[in-house]
Amino acid sequence: MSTLDRRDIDILFAIAETNSFSTETIHEATDIPKSTVHYRIQSLKDEGVVENDLFELDRERIGLAITVISEVWAEYGEGYHEEIGTKLSAIEGVNQVYFTMGDTDFVVIARLTSRDMVERLVEDYESIDEIRRTSSKFAITTIKEDVGVSVLRNYEPETLLAAQGISEESVSEE
Repeated sequence: MSTLDRRDIDILFAIAETNSFSTETIHEATDIPKSTVHYRIQSLKDEGVVENDLFELDRERIGLAITVISEVWAEYGEGYHEEIGTKLSAIEGVNQVYFTMGDTDFVVIARLTSRDMVERLVEDYESIDEIRRTSSKFAITTIKEDVGVSVLRNYEPETLLAAQGISEESVSEE
């Protein structure tokens, strides 16, 4: 896995938040010099972190190596799918929430950095009063998946820095 630093993470988050790949826009969002933004984006592409001009990510290279797929059963009520769906969507690491037909109320897909984060995910599920039961599975191998940079909106920058082994104290200015 290549090592990213705070500037790389800030640039990726700025792309995700602004929906723009413009050097000027990223500079305005991060205060990182335009030439540095340009160089860093090119380096992220060269290293395979950003896989193409659509800014699809190799999540394992940024520390999101664990995929957890959860079935969620909830207490039925008027509008419950919107309320509970919103609560599930707010959990860090949750990328997709589907309200489904059949025995399962929701299917939730989360990409996580560690077993500790998996434990927090389960605790977050348990903290939602309307959830009656969950069943979660680890994905062993990904056969096919499309991933864009917008997935970063579901994380705090510090989570990805920690996955790279970088603490806020060790972040140095370049």
